Amino acid sequence: MGAGIAAFIALAVGGGAFYEQLSQYRAARDFPPPGKMVDVGGRRIQLNCEGVGSPTVVFESGLSVEGSLTWSDVQPQVAKRTRTCSYSRAGLMWSDASTASADINRVAHDLHSALTNGGEEGPLVLVGHSLGGPYVMGYTKYFGDEVAGLVLVDASHPDQVQRVAGVTTESRSALSRAAVSLAWTGALRAIMPALLPPGSHHAPRNAQAIQAYAAKSFVTLFEENDVIDSTLEEAGTFRNLGDRPLIVLTAMAPFTEPELRAMKITQVQGAQVKSIWRELQQDEASWSSRSRHVLMPHAGHNIQKEDPGAVVESVLSVVDAVRGSTTTKR
Repeated sequence: MGAGIAAFIALAVGGGAFYEQLSQYRAARDFPPPGKMVDVGGRRIQLNCEGVGSPTVVFESGLSVEGSLTWSDVQPQVAKRTRTCSYSRAGLMWSDASTASADINRVAHDLHSALTNGGEEGPLVLVGHSLGGPYVMGYTKYFGDEVAGLVLVDASHPDQVQRVAGVTTESRSALSRAAVSLAWTGALRAIMPALLPPGSHHAPRNAQAIQAYAAKSFVTLFEENDVIDSTLEEAGTFRNLGDRPLIVLTAMAPFTEPELRAMKITQVQGAQVKSIWRELQQDEASWSSRSRHVLMPHAGHNIQKEDPGAVVESVLSVVDAVRGSTTTKR
């Protein structure tokens, strides 16, 4: 009996691994990367650059499986006015995975290598959504001479865990965590419908590409989430942008019922979180002497999808400020 069960499990795992390999082959065949694949020292990063002009706007996604497609409603509009680049971090979508820790240091140096090896030049305007905020702050910390301005789109704050800890609780499921360790067997792809949120702001083909690469991307997403405390801690060591133009966009729409359930909080607690979030976002605006804080009363966290025009307007405002500025970058 025991031998029979073991044989069945081995067959199931072997079949799942073959299914996963086949799915990865189909994803690469059916959904080639937009832009190009850039070598960053034995690994490849997907980099999609459009438009002409200076400064170059670089988009950084948040904790998401979408990679560069996070910005599909924003980048083409900004590219009408200047050079733009979006990319997928290591392990997301088309980009090769990395064995190094998914921390700010690696993310910043990966992006710097991708831009340099891809032939892109500064000055740069960095746009970071959610966890992408700490990532672009980290890039500015390491490569500040290249960075002329920033836009933070409902960006994570270094102190958010401590400030919100008394209100929210952990929402990751044991099922999703276990699936990551078995990703190669096809287990993660099998439960993908339960992990991916319903609905999409994406065009059908982009949504299909995200679904096709999601099993691979979710592994990286959870790796990034595992080190989020250290990511925020390092982000907290750099909070001075000098007089670089900065716009902070803050989502202030009340949490939806599904969001409240995911965070395991009540509507009253949700309002408390929003109040704390507004304070944290205002603090982010204080990091530059040339900042503007814009509250978005009808937008949720994914402002770049719910109100892409507002993001485009903010990015172009910073682009214009950089073009008209003679301030020495710090």
